[in-house]
Amino acid sequence: MIKIRSARVSDAQTLLNIYSPYVLDTTITFENDVPTIEEFAERIETISEKYPYLVAEKDGKILGYAYASAYNVRSAYQWTAETSIYVDGDAKGEGIGKLLYQKLETYLTEQGVVNLLACITEDNQGSVKFHEKLGYDYIGKFKKVGFKFGRWLDIVWMQKTLNDPVSNMDDLKYFKKIG
Repeated sequence: MIKIRSARVSDAQTLLNIYSPYVLDTTITFENDVPTIEEFAERIETISEKYPYLVAEKDGKILGYAYASAYNVRSAYQWTAETSIYVDGDAKGEGIGKLLYQKLETYLTEQGVVNLLACITEDNQGSVKFHEKLGYDYIGKFKKVGFKFGRWLDIVWMQKTLNDPVSNMDDLKYFKKIG
């Protein structure tokens, strides 16, 4: 049985082991250098202060992780979050991504997040289809905004609405950490 729980800083090495092949072998992330364990642990700690950062475990082994982060630091964007997900290469196709996103969206809905955004390298059609199945809409494409492995890469943006936006500020629940 797969268990979804909040990530801990002590998970950093395992999560970095999952992430590293994406950095070294794919254009799924535009990061060119694998972060240090210290940098990765700091990311977990910083993101977890405000947003859910989740791991999927099966029999005590972490098989993937997902988190939300600020789309933009300006306060007007506080109701929009960007999602990220990485699954161990040996665990793909087991439904881990769907479980992670379902729990992530539950927490973000409770926090009052209105919109989720996913930034995806255009040639990562598996991720595009994954997000479509989960109700994300294609919003647009930014052409040749990343350069990795000697080629220019386009990104697509996908969006999902979690909560109805309200126009009356008195009705807004202020963003709060959940989970």
